[in-house]
Amino acid sequence: MKLLLAGETFAATTSVAAGGDVLTSAAWVNGATAFNAALAEEGIAVTQIGGDRCAAEFPFDLDALAEYQAVVISDVGALTLLVTPEARAGRVGVNRLEVLKAYVEAGGGLMLAGGYMGFQGMFGTARFYDTPVEDVLPVRCLPFCDGMEVPQGLQASILRPSHPIFAGVEGPLPPILGMNKLDFRSDGSSQLLAACHHRGADWPLLAIRNHGSGRTVAWATDIGPHWLSQDFLRWPLYGRLMANMIRWLAGHK
Repeated sequence: MKLLLAGETFAATTSVAAGGDVLTSAAWVNGATAFNAALAEEGIAVTQIGGDRCAAEFPFDLDALAEYQAVVISDVGALTLLVTPEARAGRVGVNRLEVLKAYVEAGGGLMLAGGYMGFQGMFGTARFYDTPVEDVLPVRCLPFCDGMEVPQGLQASILRPSHPIFAGVEGPLPPILGMNKLDFRSDGSSQLLAACHHRGADWPLLAIRNHGSGRTVAWATDIGPHWLSQDFLRWPLYGRLMANMIRWLAGHK
């Protein structure tokens, strides 16, 4: 089984003032290391296109996406996919969010994961609100900054423990340290599998939907650090839960 992961790479530049001198260093980080390794152990082959490469390398058509049974978009914003090299040069081209919608409707599986650049985003800059990707999700994005930091930890409630995504996964889930606020699509098209209670409200953590011939998952927190706590990443069932989501997306559950 083949999975395409888009995003989860970060370039950081740090400046340190030492007296009158300023030293600058740069680092490149892959936030999906644990995710990729866990899925490999579950027999799922991950092809990752880092966020820095998505504008040029993310597939432009259904034929290219059809190589994969599922696609995960994680911590890379809508503009990175919308502003293609052709668009940047002022030429008419492809809307890859429309391609992703068509991919789902034709039978593909799409998961949107949370993070600072997930859904609408911590600063409102991920911008999946009112897009073709939002059309197929089991949730609606909020039209403003949707990220919340909860350093004391959030405890998820599993609402449908008998669902195949929780096969072999015994709760409770380890704590998470933040998530994106989302509006569950309560029109009968979707199922809410897990939620977190915070400041008097219940927020969707894991929701699923059958749309067209395909399936979608909204996972409202990170697939790796920092919103996934170290307790979650070291949890023996972390890989099983992530793999179950992908297998369900691909129609294998």
